[in-house]
Amino acid sequence: MTVFVPEADRLLQAAAAYLEQELLPTLAGYHRFQTRICINVLRIVCRELQQGGALQQDEHARLVRLLRREGSLENLNDELARQLADGAMPLDADGLFEHLRLSLRDALRVNNPGWIEGG
Repeated sequence: MTVFVPEADRLLQAAAAYLEQELLPTLAGYHRFQTRICINVLRIVCRELQQGGALQQDEHARLVRLLRREGSLENLNDELARQLADGAMPLDADGLFEHLRLSLRDALRVNNPGWIEGG
């Protein structure tokens, strides 16, 4: 992107800051609630832009180790779900708990980092 256009995450941060600091205090009821939702959506998208690629790479690497095969992230997740559903992978399989724990942590880092702060 050209140096004259700010990065998308900076634009999202600016929009969220305006909504929260300038607009939100002037609103009540329904519109205050909906504006709070918009602020949260902008912040989630910003975190996804900042962290999503690295988190997906980490998840992909864990799935390749766990399933012992290559594939797209989507296909590997589908395969894991299938194996768990049909019992081909036991719930106590080596690495499964750790993969699920890290995947949940990473999802929370994007969706609601306040839930994992300090832990």
